Amino acid sequence: MNHAALTLLERIKRDGRVDGEIIKVDRFLNHMVDPQLIDLLAADIATRFLEQGIDKVLTAETSGIILAQPVAGMLGVPYVFAKKKQPLTMTDYYAADSFSFTKQESTRFYVAKEMLSAGERILFIDDFFAKGATLKAMEEMIAQAEANLIGTAVIINKSARRDIESILTLEDLQFSTEE
Repeated sequence: MNHAALTLLERIKRDGRVDGEIIKVDRFLNHMVDPQLIDLLAADIATRFLEQGIDKVLTAETSGIILAQPVAGMLGVPYVFAKKKQPLTMTDYYAADSFSFTKQESTRFYVAKEMLSAGERILFIDDFFAKGATLKAMEEMIAQAEANLIGTAVIINKSARRDIESILTLEDLQFSTEE
């Protein structure tokens, strides 16, 4: 495990909790945020994509913004967050639906067409990857824009998929809490 993974793991042990597939990180990641920890995690993610010619980082409102902003900054590209509500000013847009298993509700995401262009190389960032519903919605909008999804990166991957770049996996967390 690298420095970012070990630091996150220690923080979860100290200030969080793992209960099966439920990972409580609200004291430092998704309710109250530790900016130094986020910067460390973002640097780890950004280095994985430095040589991939990323044009934009795409994330979902609101949970992914915390990581997307510093990753985009480190890559020297803008980031776009898919909105959960369509503003009156957004008349021409891409849209896709996502079902949140955590919140047990469906959300429609919106991105103004002027934000994503054909041929752009997109990196999708989020806090967690679980069932893939948010990623599926982002993939739909990227396809609508005729852009290219180059990679997906999250802080914690709770799935068995290994094509998702992550700092930690659910297995890492379950193994470390059994010690």
